[in-house]
Amino acid sequence: MADVAIIGAGPVGLFGVFACGMVGLSCDVVDVLPHVGGQCRALYPEKPIYDIPAYPQISGGALIDQLMAQAAPFQPTFHLGQQVTALSTTHAGFALTTSTGATLTPRAVIVAAGCGAFGPNRPPLADLETFEATGHVHYHVTDPAAFADQTLVIAGGGDSALDWTLTLAQNAKHIHLIHRRPRFRAAPESVKRLEALVQQGRVTLHTPYQLAALNGDNGNLTAVSIAHLEGETKALPADHLLLFFGLSMDLGPIATWGLDLAKHTLRINPATGETSTRGIFAAGDIVHYAGKLKLILTGFAEMSRAAHSVYDFLNPDQPLHFEYSTSRGLPGNR
Repeated sequence: MADVAIIGAGPVGLFGVFACGMVGLSCDVVDVLPHVGGQCRALYPEKPIYDIPAYPQISGGALIDQLMAQAAPFQPTFHLGQQVTALSTTHAGFALTTSTGATLTPRAVIVAAGCGAFGPNRPPLADLETFEATGHVHYHVTDPAAFADQTLVIAGGGDSALDWTLTLAQNAKHIHLIHRRPRFRAAPESVKRLEALVQQGRVTLHTPYQLAALNGDNGNLTAVSIAHLEGETKALPADHLLLFFGLSMDLGPIATWGLDLAKHTLRINPATGETSTRGIFAAGDIVHYAGKLKLILTGFAEMSRAAHSVYDFLNPDQPLHFEYSTSRGLPGNR
């Protein structure tokens, strides 16, 4: 039996293994995905991240690799490819049942499930599934090299659409960027870089347009038809269509556990990280409190706070002697 069950194996959940380990707590980690890393690994493994301290730039996949290496000395037990479907209290803590029928009995719980279960928002296009199955329609990029020398149509107006346009334009044959509005919901610096690529002729911008149809035979994409909001239509040659319309989020069973909710997030006491249920804590994008910033580094800080609060909860008569990692060291070096 582990001291803590961490629900979610994204970056914040993985850092939780380290944070809990540093105060002497063992961890079970549960995630519905068949691998660790959450959205960083599933959707953005090659996307550069710029706001991780000490890393001017690091990809989502590399960040997960580093977090796994940091967690390894504490020997967590991972329960992947399964979802926590039920949670109840016991005389010794909690009982968690997963979708595979497994039962975990931690003394405390930390929810680090990001925004819950997620999946891409999919446009209502005829034969979309056919082109998905043949690998011509994509909702995330796992290998940028696969798009080298290809003609791409990218649809979306947020950071993900622009980030991947800027990245893939380095090696793509040409990119058509589609957005239903003339303004983008992306960082101003990204918009400036996009405008430079348009001036260079490497990207063609189509606004205000929206997707109308996919063209090709037997799932082999040859063109994407788009429609102007005033009715004009045209077909763009395309080898691949990349869709960045955001994610649909669902808290799933977490919403039935009686925790105080704020829309699709959990209210916590930011001073402790505890939810409305004693012994259940939370960190990362799933939490809500005044002034919350949805950043990975904010989630790391919240997880550190939660780990110390879990220790206090489990050891009310043994005050924690706070030590910095430089003085405490890691297992085997203490």
